[in-house]
Amino acid sequence: MNLNCLFEVVDRQLIETQNRPLSSTEILILQGIWKYQTYNQIAMEAGYSPGYFTTVVAPELYQKLSELIGQRITKKNCRAILESYVTTEVASETSSINKDTVEDLPNIDRDSPGYPSGSVPLDSPFYLERFPLEEQVYQEIKKPGALIRIKAPKEMGKTSLLLRTLDYASRLGYRTVSLNLEQVDRAILSDLNQFLRWLCANTARLLQFKPKLNDYWDEDLGSKISSTLYFQDYILESIDAPLVLALDEVHQIFEYPQVARDFLPLLRSWYEEAKRLPVWQKLRLIVVHSTEIYVPLQLNQSPFNVGLPVQLEDFKLDEVRQLARRYGLDWTDGKKARQLMSIIEGHPALVNLALYHLSRNEITLSQILATDPAAIEIYIHHLQRHWVTLEQQPTLAQALDLVLNANQPVSLAPSLIHKLSSMGVIKQLGNQAIAGCELYRRYFVEKKQ
Repeated sequence: MNLNCLFEVVDRQLIETQNRPLSSTEILILQGIWKYQTYNQIAMEAGYSPGYFTTVVAPELYQKLSELIGQRITKKNCRAILESYVTTEVASETSSINKDTVEDLPNIDRDSPGYPSGSVPLDSPFYLERFPLEEQVYQEIKKPGALIRIKAPKEMGKTSLLLRTLDYASRLGYRTVSLNLEQVDRAILSDLNQFLRWLCANTARLLQFKPKLNDYWDEDLGSKISSTLYFQDYILESIDAPLVLALDEVHQIFEYPQVARDFLPLLRSWYEEAKRLPVWQKLRLIVVHSTEIYVPLQLNQSPFNVGLPVQLEDFKLDEVRQLARRYGLDWTDGKKARQLMSIIEGHPALVNLALYHLSRNEITLSQILATDPAAIEIYIHHLQRHWVTLEQQPTLAQALDLVLNANQPVSLAPSLIHKLSSMGVIKQLGNQAIAGCELYRRYFVEKKQ
C-alpha cells in the first residue's frame, strides 16, 4: 500500500474522530515501522533522542490509533492492522463517492475550523509542529536549571509553542507558572521593587501559595536580593518537583531601561545559581519575546546569550500545503501555496486567515493575489493594529515608509529595526531591512498616499 495514502487516510480519520492529526514525530515512527527499524534507528536517523520516541511519542501514537480503530495497537501489529483498516476505509469511501458523486478531497468538515485568532488551542488540528524545535524544547525543559529563549515577531506562534511546552512539563509532573508582561500595569513595570513584588506574588498565587511577601522583603537588602530569597527559601523549597516559570512578552520591559538593566541580570543570576545551589536546579525558565534586546547589558549579565535559543520562522511551502489540507483544500501540487506565499510569505497568522476564508468559500485566491478590497478585509484587524501603532509613532512610520518604497535593503538605526521587526512588518538582514511581505507593501504604501 502507498504509504502517503495510508498517512492521509489515518490523518483524516484522526482529525474527524479525535481532532488530533498525526504529528511529525508520529509520522517518523510510522515510516520507521514500515522500514522495520528499531526506535534507536528511527531516532538516530531523524536526530532525536531514542528515549523520547520510546517513552513519549510511541505510547501516545499507539493510544490514538487504538482509540481510532477499536483494538489494541502495538509496534508489532501496527503495520498489519493499519493496512487492513485503511484498505477498508478507502473501499468504503470509494463506494460512497460512486453513490453520491462527492468530490474526493482529503478534507475535514469545512464548518469545523474556528476563526484563527490568538494562540492555537492544545487540541486543535490546525497547529503545525515546528520540527525539530518542539523536540529540542521538550528535551531542554527536563534539564536542571534550564533556560529557554523563544523569539519571533508577533503572531508567529510563540504562545502556541509555549502552551505546548507547559502542557508537556505538566505531563512530566512539573509545576508550571505562566506570566504575561503585557498584563502588567505601566506603573508596576516602571518600578523595579513593585515589579519584583508583582512577579513573586503572582508566582505564589498560581501555585496556590500564600503570598507572604513581607516575610521575605527587606528594604535594607533591596528588592533583587529579597525576590531571590523569596524564590529560593519559599517557592523552590516548598515544592518537590521542578518549577517551569514562563515569562511571555518580555520585550515589554525593554521600554523601561532602568528596570530592565536590573531585572534581566537578575534572571541571569537565577540561571547561574543552579550551578552552585541544588535548590535552584528545580527552576526552569522560559523567556518569550518579540525582538532583540536593545538595552545595553554586559555579556555576563544578559539572559539572552545563555540557554537554548529558539527562533520561530515563517511557514515553509510544505507546511503551507499541509495546513491547507487540514482546512480541506487540495493544494497538493504546491502551485496555489506558492501563489499565496508570493503575497503574504509564510506568516503563520496571515496564512491561517487566508486558508480559513478560502475553505469557507468566502474569498478566492485570485482576490487575495490582487489584494482587492475583499482580500484586505480578511486582514483588516491585523493591518489596522499595525497602522495604529505607526500613527502613534511617526518615526517608526517614516522608517517603514523608507523600507517599503525601496528596491533594495535599507539601513536603519538598530532601535527602529528592532521595533519594526517585533511588529513583523519588516524582515531584518543584519542592520538592514526589507518589507515583511508584499501585502504590507501594498497596504501601507496606499495608506500613505
